[in-house]
Amino acid sequence: MSSKKKLGVGLIGTGFMGKAHALGFTVAARVFDLPFELDLVSVADVTVESAEKARGQLGFRKATADWRELLTDPDIDIIDITTPNLLHKEMALAAIAHGKHVYCEKPLAPTVADCAEMVAAAEKAGVVTQVGFNYLKNPLIFLAKDIIESGEIGEIRSMRGVHAEDFMADASVPWGWRLNPASGGGALADIGSHIIASMRHLVGPIKSVLAETIIQIPERPVSAGSAEMRAVEVDDITRAFVRFENGATGSFEANWIATGRKMQHDFEIYGSKGSIVFTQERLNEIRLYKTGDDVRTRGFRTIWAGPEHPPYGAFCVAPGHQIGFNDLKAIEVNEFLDAIAKGKSPSTDFREGYEVQKVLSATYQSAKTNEWVQIG
Repeated sequence: MSSKKKLGVGLIGTGFMGKAHALGFTVAARVFDLPFELDLVSVADVTVESAEKARGQLGFRKATADWRELLTDPDIDIIDITTPNLLHKEMALAAIAHGKHVYCEKPLAPTVADCAEMVAAAEKAGVVTQVGFNYLKNPLIFLAKDIIESGEIGEIRSMRGVHAEDFMADASVPWGWRLNPASGGGALADIGSHIIASMRHLVGPIKSVLAETIIQIPERPVSAGSAEMRAVEVDDITRAFVRFENGATGSFEANWIATGRKMQHDFEIYGSKGSIVFTQERLNEIRLYKTGDDVRTRGFRTIWAGPEHPPYGAFCVAPGHQIGFNDLKAIEVNEFLDAIAKGKSPSTDFREGYEVQKVLSATYQSAKTNEWVQIG
């Protein structure tokens, strides 16, 4: 019998990200020596039928169509929110008021003010929070950060980043919650938040932005197959130049109509002594260039993920055999639980979600004014 304290999980939302989070908890319990014994207590969804289906598939003990029931369940210590962005604030504040730790998908909330309120509530209550920026949990992203901080590629001069997918490329995709301006934006908020998080994580805080937003598909069907159309008011593509606080410069693009791209979370970082290149579509490899190499053989070398890049070894003892998207969620869960055990904040807590939201807000403001906008 385990002597570890049991920690109960309540999941709100059972879609793509809800399943990814549930798998993250399940896998983390199998590959890491977690500080707690996990108990998947209850799952909430919009209908009893969908909640019950998820309960059976994902391994929870209970199911409900009322997410508020999770707040008063004494067996639940963590509220995990994977609902549309517009609902994050209400759910998170309610969970915090009940003393629950909160794990929330990105973006944290539609506005900077919402995020600030969530941060203040969490810090006052002393609960641990985490935002789902799981691309940062890749062992090779840890390596890239180590290389940068060690000075191996010298002074960082610039970074180019892109997060592009094609799930909205078909103009017949109907209008949905992602296209609701009240949710905080379009491609930039939905997927651009990931590349902004990567830029902050690897190079540092962003000081200012100069941006443009583009609505390429101006209207969409109100529902699948409908002839009735509804105007689109949020961006399909956003591009921005950035200036970092440390003097580096760069650019990023968020694009959800990038035909053929399924998961392009890519970046290039250029330093005075070398550079790093990464693509999420090949997430188990990273390319490194060093100016100090022999001139006869100098060039980009490919580094394959292996046990020497923690915590890859927790999943597989052999290099080059690869880990995947859901494994990144497991690493994220492990960091979250370790933070709870130690009473500290993980690297991607609500405050980091707030900082990312400040960049998002400034980017949209810049696109309206066509001027450089300072962050915060």
